Amino acid sequence: MPAVPTGQAPTWRRVVPTLATIVGIVVFVAAGNWQRGRMDEKARLGAQLEAAGRAAPAALPSRVDDWNAWRFRPVTATGVFDAARQILIDNKVHAGVVGYDVVTPLALPDGRVVLVDRGFVPGGATRATPPRVPPPAGTVEVRGRVNVPPSRYVELGSTAPAGPVWQHLDPRRFAEVAGVDVLPVVIEATAPTGGDDALVRDWPAPDAGIERHWIYMLQWYSFAALAAGLWAWFWLKPHVWR
Repeated sequence: MPAVPTGQAPTWRRVVPTLATIVGIVVFVAAGNWQRGRMDEKARLGAQLEAAGRAAPAALPSRVDDWNAWRFRPVTATGVFDAARQILIDNKVHAGVVGYDVVTPLALPDGRVVLVDRGFVPGGATRATPPRVPPPAGTVEVRGRVNVPPSRYVELGSTAPAGPVWQHLDPRRFAEVAGVDVLPVVIEATAPTGGDDALVRDWPAPDAGIERHWIYMLQWYSFAALAAGLWAWFWLKPHVWR
């Protein structure tokens, strides 16, 4: 094994820290960019919600090429609720109370079906017995806003829900399980769908958490700068300022 000249570190002792620093910087910058992207996305959604809120309620359109353009638009829809296929979205919280969002398919006169999130209901004394919130019978008019549920989410297990309690609201998956072709959107009701149903309709603004993403973004970029600075201090300093 060749001897290492006095005062010169072995090659691996110079290369390994440099590679580790490069990997760390790449990871930190990527994490910062992701947080920045989430911040920008929520800012755009907030602006879209504000603009949509100024629009007058319109009838749910019969043909839409891009439902994202209708996101948060106030709409009205007339139809009949399908009580047999109603589901409850689990792990919802309002004012510190854990419960469910009540989602019911609405059959429209033209044959289409759209999911309606009728609102929040607190959980019962035990999770073994979900709350009963039957929809009104007959023809109803729904007033609400259009939203596009996320298509990506984390869920434990891949088994399709077998009962009325679901972990996530996914129109595509609902169509597969229920055997009903539904629109790829949900109407979040902003008014009772039949008398006073006691459901809570307090939909959160999509821009919630922008400040948190901004703080996390700065933290990740700071970690990248710190890694670069430490590498320069311990590696360049002995060669430049010795």
